Amino acid sequence: MIARGVAFGYNGANARYTRREMFMPAYATKQLRNVALLSHSGTGKTTMGEAMLFACGATSRMGRVEDGNTVSDYEPEEAKRRSSIQLSVLPCKWRDHKLNIIDTPGYWDFVGEVVSTLRAVDAAVLVVAAQAGVEVGTEDIWQRCEERGLPRMVFVNKMDRENADFRRSLESIQNAFGKQCVAIHVPIGSQQSFQGVVSLLNPGENIPAAVAGEVEQLRERLIEAVAESDDELATKYLEGQEITQEELVAGLKKGVLAGQIVPVLAGAASVSLGIKELLDAIIDLLPSPADVPPVEAERPGGGDKVKLDCNPSGALAAQVFKTTADPFVGKLSYFRVYRGAFKADAQVWNATKAQSERVAQVFVPMGKTQEGVTDLAPGDLGAVAKLTATTTGDTLCLREEPLLLPAISFPEPVFTTAVTPKGKADVDKMATSLARLTEEDPTLHLTREILTSETLLSGQGETHTEVAVERARRKFGVELLTSLPRIPYQETISSPAKVEYKHKKQSGGHGQYGHVFIELEPLPRGGGFEFGEKVVGGNVPKEYIPAVQKGVEKTLPEGAVAGYPLVDLKVILYDGSSHPVDSSGMSFEIAGAFALKKGVMEARPVLLEPVVRIEVTVPDAYAGQVAGDLNTKRARILGMTPQSGGMTVVEAEAPQAEVRRYATELRSITGGRGKFRMEFAHYAEVPTHITQRIIDESKRERVGA
Repeated sequence: MIARGVAFGYNGANARYTRREMFMPAYATKQLRNVALLSHSGTGKTTMGEAMLFACGATSRMGRVEDGNTVSDYEPEEAKRRSSIQLSVLPCKWRDHKLNIIDTPGYWDFVGEVVSTLRAVDAAVLVVAAQAGVEVGTEDIWQRCEERGLPRMVFVNKMDRENADFRRSLESIQNAFGKQCVAIHVPIGSQQSFQGVVSLLNPGENIPAAVAGEVEQLRERLIEAVAESDDELATKYLEGQEITQEELVAGLKKGVLAGQIVPVLAGAASVSLGIKELLDAIIDLLPSPADVPPVEAERPGGGDKVKLDCNPSGALAAQVFKTTADPFVGKLSYFRVYRGAFKADAQVWNATKAQSERVAQVFVPMGKTQEGVTDLAPGDLGAVAKLTATTTGDTLCLREEPLLLPAISFPEPVFTTAVTPKGKADVDKMATSLARLTEEDPTLHLTREILTSETLLSGQGETHTEVAVERARRKFGVELLTSLPRIPYQETISSPAKVEYKHKKQSGGHGQYGHVFIELEPLPRGGGFEFGEKVVGGNVPKEYIPAVQKGVEKTLPEGAVAGYPLVDLKVILYDGSSHPVDSSGMSFEIAGAFALKKGVMEARPVLLEPVVRIEVTVPDAYAGQVAGDLNTKRARILGMTPQSGGMTVVEAEAPQAEVRRYATELRSITGGRGKFRMEFAHYAEVPTHITQRIIDESKRERVGA
């Protein structure tokens, strides 16, 4: 079968239809396909989604990423960057099946959207650009699919572009992922001469002479792969018997579902070539929700395990895999139904939050729009608006039969920026708007650093946090400024000291008099602060000792060297004197404060900096470069441990000040192949040659403030 021209306007089951015609029928579970489009950034996933919608008749024209008018990239931030930043559900009808296609971002900063998508789908189409082959993002996606056990196909896109080469791409795919990746298409021509594809499942008779030899060779390899995955077909193949068309398709699907075969297709989405064949392959080779192993849930409180088959008559079980926040529409919760029917105008039970929720309307989303439906069958995807307590990952069910589906595990943040309101009008709105955005995106975290009094927004990279700030402005009207977070340095002492301080002031009437002797002692790292007294003879009246302690403790947050908090020291009040008229609690409080500052300067003060523990996982080839780079950051390498799959884990401790942009730097060093985890370890002394620079910077900041 040879496909040429634009793949739309087919007769019969593939004829054009209105959106309402597509959404109104009730689709049985067997008629559903939930499929993710996944890849490295820039391979054309969004254009593929457009071409699929257009071929199915769900849209009347194809949008273009360059024009910012595609169905899936509808956010202004996406149009500005010409790149997806969030998942988008694109339902369409093909051969009386409903396909829930989910377009996903390819840029690493938005990996949380991929994680959400993988929870909702039963299969994946990995997209490879014909001129580039397998890229680092595709490698990561493949591994995620492996972990989830998802059946998958690979679509070699952009066959019409300069330097497109299908055989080179196929070799790249097989080198990266194994010989189980076998072609089921042969492209006719390439680059400007690309005309369509020949299906190896049913090549027909009119095969162009230019590709006849390649068709014969790759079809033979396909038959071998199918035979290798099925004992009965293997026997027929070895005995020289012909494998029928029906046996080949059935054997191929069986191999795909078992993860033993990964079909490789070809096409050019921008000119709608190979798209019809892709849609056919999704229906013929990828599983319906009824074909995959049932998801296992558990009763609340650690009760029995329950396998959720796709029974439309069973008790409802659904999970929210994505939440969007909008100041006008409100909160929209995207969900997948695992069992039972999800019906409009009903009550559901949020088993995660132990709270009832009212469902008014049930929607089928398409990009930024939604179409109302009465109910959705098991395996289908939908959305519901304005749930009160529900967030991403929550399980929705019946109160009479509560169940908890496994939580969705999102990656921890790796990049942090400080955010401040631009003006007075933004102060009150900042916390609320950022809280809404973190509810929408679980890979964004909002925290408050007490030591620096900064609000910190953390995500998967610099672009991730930039987009969040842009969304806060557009959605909630709050203007925010960003900067690198200040380092929460601390001050301490490194030797004991004894000091005297006398506060004496006479200005007519009662004067002020407070006289103290204090001793300072360093405490072990993390020891905090202690205050003691061993005054004898009443030299400091007992009623004034709390005032001395108060003066000392009020000074601790201000520090004595660079304005950073004082920690890990003990102060002992051991002597002093008082005046029967001029002494007061305030006088001794002032004396205690100044005595501490004076004592710190005589006790060999030092600055402390936070040190983080870093665990970097990289391909073996990059381990030396990563270790060398960390050494330039004053890091201490703790170990380099080889792992399976040609990876090495580099463990180190480094000052936080040196690794604030490590997410960006590691990507640059490893071409995006490195990953890391970072956590606070301890405080350590700042080297002497760096201390003065920090002190000077702190003084400039305080003067500027």
